[in-house]
Amino acid sequence: MAMNLRLPADVETALRAEAERTGRSQQEIVRDALGRRLHLIDHEDPSGDRERARAAQVVQPARVPYRRVKPRIRLPKGTSSLDALDRGDRF
Repeated sequence: MAMNLRLPADVETALRAEAERTGRSQQEIVRDALGRRLHLIDHEDPSGDRERARAAQVVQPARVPYRRVKPRIRLPKGTSSLDALDRGDRF
């Protein structure tokens, strides 16, 4: 079945970020969420790495919803984070 789904802006942003982070399509994430909500997918049978980690209580679910953050520091142009870690003054 095909359908249109209108989402609030914050949900849309979180869905896009989750799809980018996991490499899954937005449709796949929504289908999975609906299947779990409608009890068509067993919550006790985790299928992904994150679900298995949650089931094993290795990680806890997020306490706050997804939000964009601003970087606190900026590296000088032409410098990578690897350059910042590979300093001579560290022991």
